[in-house]
Amino acid sequence: MRALLLLAMLLPPALPAAPLQWGEIRDGSLYLLPTRDDQVRIQWRPAWQADANAERLFLLDGQGRLVGERPISAEQVRGTQRWPLAPGQGTYRLEIPGYSFRDYRIQHAASTRALFAPTKVHFSAEVGPGVTLYLRVKAGEQAILAGKYHGGVHGLFAERLGDGRRVQLALKPYPAYWRFDQQALPTSNRDETWRLSLQGSGKAAFWLDGSANLFAQRAEDLGDLPQAPGQVRLKLADKVLGPTPKLGVALPYVLPPASSFAALDALRPQAAGYYSFVDVLQRQPDFENPWRKLYQQRFGIRQDITLLAGSARVADLRSDRTSHDALGAWLEATKALGGQGLHYLAFADEPNLNYRDYASYRDFFQAMAKRVRDYPGAHQAGVRIAMPASSRFTGGPFAEDGKQRRGIDWARRLLAEQDAQIDALAWHEWMVRDLLATRSYRDSVRQAAALVGLDGQGRPRKALLLDQTNLSSGSSLSPYEQNSHYAGLWWTSVVINAASDGLLDMLNWFHVADEPEWPKGMLRDAGGERYELKPVGLAQQFIQRHWLDQVLALDNDAFEVDALAMARQRQRSLLGVNKAERLQQVALTLGNCPAGQLELFGPDNQSRRGHYDCRDGQLRFQLPGQTVFALTWKAS
Repeated sequence: MRALLLLAMLLPPALPAAPLQWGEIRDGSLYLLPTRDDQVRIQWRPAWQADANAERLFLLDGQGRLVGERPISAEQVRGTQRWPLAPGQGTYRLEIPGYSFRDYRIQHAASTRALFAPTKVHFSAEVGPGVTLYLRVKAGEQAILAGKYHGGVHGLFAERLGDGRRVQLALKPYPAYWRFDQQALPTSNRDETWRLSLQGSGKAAFWLDGSANLFAQRAEDLGDLPQAPGQVRLKLADKVLGPTPKLGVALPYVLPPASSFAALDALRPQAAGYYSFVDVLQRQPDFENPWRKLYQQRFGIRQDITLLAGSARVADLRSDRTSHDALGAWLEATKALGGQGLHYLAFADEPNLNYRDYASYRDFFQAMAKRVRDYPGAHQAGVRIAMPASSRFTGGPFAEDGKQRRGIDWARRLLAEQDAQIDALAWHEWMVRDLLATRSYRDSVRQAAALVGLDGQGRPRKALLLDQTNLSSGSSLSPYEQNSHYAGLWWTSVVINAASDGLLDMLNWFHVADEPEWPKGMLRDAGGERYELKPVGLAQQFIQRHWLDQVLALDNDAFEVDALAMARQRQRSLLGVNKAERLQQVALTLGNCPAGQLELFGPDNQSRRGHYDCRDGQLRFQLPGQTVFALTWKAS
């Protein structure tokens, strides 16, 4: 015994286990469960166009409360952030929202359990060779291993530790972004652990369906993560902040079939986004008249915006005979609509992406704006000039020189030079795909209002039009987003955040119906000349049913739940969305207890009646995970 004790005294003390490193994450959630005091350390470096784009990181505690938020300006292409982790706070969630323009490296103590939830279809990390992870499939689950080739990792190899069963999945390139490869894993009557090897290096997209989409660096870290209910406290005030925006959709450049009318009626668009092809109008000046009249007269759309472009996706127009003739035809057609409503016109589609430089766009804008101002009867017909209809606003477009092409910068320069010619500021917002990052829409509207300035009544001097938006740009689509309840949650959150300050005039989803190369609509062709609402269309139907005219001030202390209070005379509505999977306990302070109705719209895309209690002017109800809700009542 004395010999063993002496030997122990001579041996060096045991070294603490090396910290765990997670490398080059671009999109996903890292769940952290510390067993003792720890800190998570985050380092970032530029990946692509970082100097053109700001980002935010979020850290949530076990009840979904925001305990850490790091805004990263475009100038901060490299940096570090540290946040403490304390045991007993439940499962922390570190969110790196995609699309990210930076590579993030994360470090925490080996004593902290960690699980990574990658995004689906989109790449979530950039990895070196030889990466190995672990995953768990519960007894009886039919798990499906899936991945997509993005030019980096080209294969997935999984081995079941219990018996050595193996699955090999090759990842192949596809012309359509939304296509991917998948392979079912063998089922088992007991919980099974698998080792996953990523083959190749570079951009990596891998995920699980049919089982928890969670991956660990150590097999012992696998297992369920505790998740406590969230607490939401809302307080309503009677202060009117401004009008709610008109909610609309981008409509096609053709006369829609009568079989689509019922689905369009269900969406109840209040606004619309159009294209006008200058080469088509030059050849056939009355080409657009039938469908423009239809949308105004049959569907009652009184506010719209038209983007001038050329067919075959030509976007860099010039001040030439074709553009001038088309503009004249469009103005005459607008006058023929009878002066009902407002018809905004943008002379270019995403000029900061499509024109070779700012000067080229400015010269075109100036020439076209003069023609509109000089055109007899145009203003009386409701014609208004919008600019610049940029690709993204506070960040740069997806171009190599994005830093010189930020929408807000081009808009600022044009306002300084052409303020008197401009009636509205328009922009398009893409690639904010994460539900926790949708608050950026509120920030962009505020920055737009600050840019144009406010009048004596506190209203923006120019109308603010967010006239195109979607989770992804172009055809870089994930069916897990576009074709699921996720899109409905996302759209509801975007609507709430964009409308929350009463500053925005128009908000349009892009676009109304699926098209072969861009299946990102609110409607889809159900065959047999029938159209049906996709989940996002059903959410839009729910939103419109509870949409009122004015935004009321509302205090909200929650991060995972967004809410918007609205009024129309004595009518009141509270529209909200629980973006998390956890149950939320909601308390709304009204000051009285009016008779009202609570409706819930959950993952089954069905609306159902909810229940609430009200005592001493405080209304309480339980809000299930990933659920939209609307509370309606009449003010006394």
